[in-house]
Amino acid sequence: MNGYLVLKGLHVSAVALSGIFFLLRGVWMLRGSALLQHSWVRITPHVVDTVLLAAALGLLVRLQLNPFATPWLGAKLIALAGYIVFGSFALKRGRTRRTRSIALLAALGLFAYMIGTALTRDPFFFLPG
Repeated sequence: MNGYLVLKGLHVSAVALSGIFFLLRGVWMLRGSALLQHSWVRITPHVVDTVLLAAALGLLVRLQLNPFATPWLGAKLIALAGYIVFGSFALKRGRTRRTRSIALLAALGLFAYMIGTALTRDPFFFLPG
């Protein structure tokens, strides 16, 4: 099978799992669920995100892309940094429920932006014209 298709499939699957799991943990955080304290809930996101990052790096190498010379990839990297920061505040560092809720929404917005940018290969896909 084509190595590119394997890497892309792995990456897309990991993106979906990462997003779904982040949303689930966000809902559990808002509800004050004890499920967040289970060890598998704390370990699984790191495994999924490691697979996601490894597949992304594999795609960059396979396609010989430079994210700093490719505007849509550079935009995704900047959005990823913001997603990590807001996600951290949403799930751990936010002191109040309101702060965590706002950070959760911001992180989910950035996640959606990264998906839109990847699908269109346009960092300004949301602008008309």
